[in-house]
Amino acid sequence: MDGMRRRRLRKRYLALVVMVGLFLVINAPGLFAVGYRLWYVPRVAGFPTLVLGQERLLVLSPHPDDETLCCAGAIQQVLRTGGQAYVAWITSGDGFEWDVTLTQHTLRPRGRALLELGNRRILEARKAAGILGIPEANLYFLGYPDRGLAPLVADPLRRYRSPLTGMDRVPYAESLSPGAAYTGQNLERDLERVLDLVKPTLILAPSPQDAHPDHRATGELAIRVLGRRGELERLRYWIVHGGLEWPLPKGLHPALPLEPPPRGRGLPWERLDLDSEEEQTKLEATRAHVSQMELLSRFMLAFVRKNELYSPTPLP
Repeated sequence: MDGMRRRRLRKRYLALVVMVGLFLVINAPGLFAVGYRLWYVPRVAGFPTLVLGQERLLVLSPHPDDETLCCAGAIQQVLRTGGQAYVAWITSGDGFEWDVTLTQHTLRPRGRALLELGNRRILEARKAAGILGIPEANLYFLGYPDRGLAPLVADPLRRYRSPLTGMDRVPYAESLSPGAAYTGQNLERDLERVLDLVKPTLILAPSPQDAHPDHRATGELAIRVLGRRGELERLRYWIVHGGLEWPLPKGLHPALPLEPPPRGRGLPWERLDLDSEEEQTKLEATRAHVSQMELLSRFMLAFVRKNELYSPTPLP
């Protein structure tokens, strides 16, 4: 019996050690960050450098904040060289229940509370875009359902009703097509309209490898529509939800490189190097997404690094 008790204690001790070790590695304070830098600096430095010029850049952002996390450096560099930058937000981020639970102290947020969150996130997106230097006229809000893009892309003719907001049509007055039914057909039509207005030479879209279903659906939508237009060569792909606690270490580490995400393994990555001023502006734009920072600050700040990563192909 004593032997069995000792084995149980050893297992519990081992489990505790593993949990503490994982916590330290995931959050990577102090020496872990130093080791991380030593390991990844030479690897990321070996990627081809992406150089941006006077592009007409369009960032396709599934939710307000993605445009900053993925692409704030690219936006600044295009504007600095005399190019133009545009953002199209596919949803207004009105499906993030945990955010409303925290800020409005309700256990089961639905309907109006989530629509209010969507309006708040639109305002935050406008502020972040202003910090990055994007003119107000270059911002497009499509207003389709957060956490509902996958069904729209999978079946373009099916009408969808959000179980979170209760809406089956675009509810935001400042959107591109207010009142449009939630269908993939309407979503494709709105994206086509944005493309016709912007005439982009470069489009940054989420990779279908991204872990978030809205991101994957946005990437698939971009490939479908741009393929139909014969413009796939204008696409570059990014990942925000990269799997396995990526990016590491959590928190603000502007001296570290952004390493390839686990879900992007096998993709031919290109790095976009950021200078200290671009990093600082990206930090300010990230902090403008106040509603998200309240819950996800350590995750979001981990994208303020020495580089951004883009792939010319969506799949390995």
